[in-house]
Amino acid sequence: MSAENSSCCRCCCSFIFTSGLTALFLWLNLRSNNPVCSIENFDVFSLNKSANSSIINNNHTIHYDLKLNNKKNKDKGIYYDTLNLTFYYKPNQTLISLGNASFPAFYQGHEKKTHRISSIDGKRVKWENDTATMAEFRVELNTSVRFKIVFWKTKRHRLDLRADLLINEEGSLIKRKKKGVKFTSKARNTRASFNFYFLGILGFLIFILFW
Repeated sequence: MSAENSSCCRCCCSFIFTSGLTALFLWLNLRSNNPVCSIENFDVFSLNKSANSSIINNNHTIHYDLKLNNKKNKDKGIYYDTLNLTFYYKPNQTLISLGNASFPAFYQGHEKKTHRISSIDGKRVKWENDTATMAEFRVELNTSVRFKIVFWKTKRHRLDLRADLLINEEGSLIKRKKKGVKFTSKARNTRASFNFYFLGILGFLIFILFW
C-alpha cells in the first residue's frame, strides 16, 4: 500500500472515529429517562383493626398519594397524556377490581416532582372477611409521555407500570426506609440492549483506527 493510500485510509478512519464520538456525545445529552413513579401513601380505613369505632370500620374510602418525580432529567421536561390508574385488591393472589381514576394531561419541568392525591370507594369488597395481618393491593398506571428537549418534543413513549402494595393492621402502607413503593414495568429493557450495541460499534471503530 502506498503512502498516499495509507494516509487516505487513516483520514477516513479518523473521520469515522470522530463521527462515532460525536454521535455518542449527542446520545448522552439527548437521551431521556422515564419519570420515577411511586405510591407514597395508601390508607384503607376499613382494614384498621386497631380502631374500635364503627364509624371508622364502615368507612370504605381508600386514600392514596401518587408521586411523579422527574429527578433523572436535569434539562428535560415531561409532557404527560391523561394519567390512568386502576386499583385491585389481592386476597389469596386473586385480583378484585376496586375502581379506576384519571388525571388530565399536564407538563412537569426538569428535576421537578408532583403529587396526585385522591381517593376511591372500596365498598364493593367485604373487608370484614379479611382477617390476615397484612393485605395486598395492586395499582396499575398507564399513560404516554413526551420529553421536551430545548424547543422540541420527542415522540410519545408508552408507560405501563404496576406497583404491588402491602397494608398493615392499621390500614396503612408498609414502606421500606420510610420510602414509598415504586412502580415497575415488565417491558424489555431496550435501553440496555442499545447501550451494548452502541458500545460494540464504538469499539469496532477504535479497532479499525488503530489497526
